[in-house]
Amino acid sequence: MNKAASEAASESPTGAEGAHELGEAGAQLSTAPREENAIGGPTLGVVGWIRWFWRQLTSMRVALILLFLLSLGAIPGSLIPQNSVDELKAQAFKDAHETLTPIYEKLQLFDVYGSVWFSAIYILLFVSLIGCIVPRSWQFVGQLRGRPPGAPGRLTRLPAYTTWRSETEPEQIREAALALLKKRGFRAHVAGDAVAAEKGYLREAGNLLFHIALIVMLVAFATGQLFKSEGGKLIVEGDAFSNTLTQYDDFKSGSLFSTDELVPFSFDLDKFTGTYERSGPQRGTPRTFEAAVTYGRPGEAQKKAVIRVNEPLNVDGSKVYLIAHGYAPVVTVKDGKGKVVFKGAVPLLPIDNNITSTGAIKVMDGYRDPKTGKKTQLGFKAFFVPTFAGAGQGNMFSQFPALDFPVMAVTGYTGDLRVDGGLPQNVYQLDTSKMKQFTVGENGQVAQRLIPGETMTLPGGAGSITFEKEIKEWASFQVSQQPGNGLALAGAIAAIAGLAGSLFIQRRRIWVRAVRGADGVTVVEMAGLGRSESTRLPEELGELALTLHAEAPTAPDTPEEPEADEAAVPAEGHEK
Repeated sequence: MNKAASEAASESPTGAEGAHELGEAGAQLSTAPREENAIGGPTLGVVGWIRWFWRQLTSMRVALILLFLLSLGAIPGSLIPQNSVDELKAQAFKDAHETLTPIYEKLQLFDVYGSVWFSAIYILLFVSLIGCIVPRSWQFVGQLRGRPPGAPGRLTRLPAYTTWRSETEPEQIREAALALLKKRGFRAHVAGDAVAAEKGYLREAGNLLFHIALIVMLVAFATGQLFKSEGGKLIVEGDAFSNTLTQYDDFKSGSLFSTDELVPFSFDLDKFTGTYERSGPQRGTPRTFEAAVTYGRPGEAQKKAVIRVNEPLNVDGSKVYLIAHGYAPVVTVKDGKGKVVFKGAVPLLPIDNNITSTGAIKVMDGYRDPKTGKKTQLGFKAFFVPTFAGAGQGNMFSQFPALDFPVMAVTGYTGDLRVDGGLPQNVYQLDTSKMKQFTVGENGQVAQRLIPGETMTLPGGAGSITFEKEIKEWASFQVSQQPGNGLALAGAIAAIAGLAGSLFIQRRRIWVRAVRGADGVTVVEMAGLGRSESTRLPEELGELALTLHAEAPTAPDTPEEPEADEAAVPAEGHEK
């Protein structure tokens, strides 16, 4: 068998001449739009410009550019605090960068995902993908319904080629080639004196699947932004939460979300458990971080569950994530007559990894000034450390996040807390603009350190505050409904599968021609053409040729007859 694949590879059809030689056989190996001659500028009218713009917009090149721009546009949304995510953090950024803030606001960088320019890129990409996929899908369906084209006139011009001569009848060779190619998964049929076969349609199917998956992910993103809801709630051990709007500490939602869509359920925080690494380079790193809860829907039996980081509680599509935790010391405040005017756990907010915490204790009702007897209010700034350090240094800080040596420093105030003016106020901060600070101790200190069980007595018979021995823990939860998450996951999986198919599957065509030569011996030719250059195509053609050669072996060579002039030459040394 004479294999000439390597020699014929140098004769692969290129340019206008090659395209003319291959004709229909080399056409439409892909569903990419055909390039047409550019329309001259002077002949373009309004319709012509619209058509030109549409062709550019629906080209794969522009779709990739828009996809890149969309990814590029999302970078500011990750680096710059967004109003829709954390308004307080965004405001802090604005206060710290007074020069950049006006520029960022004009560019809508604090609301990237709702900005005009991001929405324009998003919509153009959506239109581009649809305009690109629809015609290619119809074209691909047409290719599936059609049959592989007949063999070109000169198979030697194809990049993979082999030939041999056989004594087997041409019809038998074509039948054997047809059966062989179908067995190998090719779509094959006899076209004239050759068998035409094609394989690798999954490449185009994968290409289309990838772009359809991009549309699915865009739809999922839009659905998630329009119909999402997200709220935060801080809960102390023993307290409960009900999924209603008024129960949230903060809440934000998409423009098409309705509060009627909130899933009705509730849960109690039974216990929070946090353990930490005690030694080594990772000392203080959380090892256990979980909240035991009891939850249920109205009219249903209560259930037990444990919420961990990245293991949310899922109630009918509404997910409850555990995002933070801290301590809530229990304090008791009494007036000058010994009457309890406040008692409860006070959540304090951590300010470092060792859970050094700050907060405010506010006594808004039930307290009277011991001198005038008029109603007034008390306020305390609290500074808490779970494991005290800094003794003798004039300060205090926490050296470990667990409750090994809890200490709380308290500073007292009396006057107007300014909570009755109707303006919103941070519950963890104390407005002292209308309050007078207490001094305690003989040296006139403004703050006093307390350990569990100790009491700070306010001067002038104003009362006292006791740091009880009980210290509760609190957990912060995020309750979210993201209706597009499942769709986005399906789109991402489909995109990966489609991309893998389009990269690793090769669309190729094989032709087997068997014709009787002038000397009566059958000439067998096999050739292959792929959508792109690949070393796999000659190898596959060689394997097919070897299999077919077993059924149509090479004909024996015919001995050549000596020429007359050679027979007439006398032997050397015998001259006449």
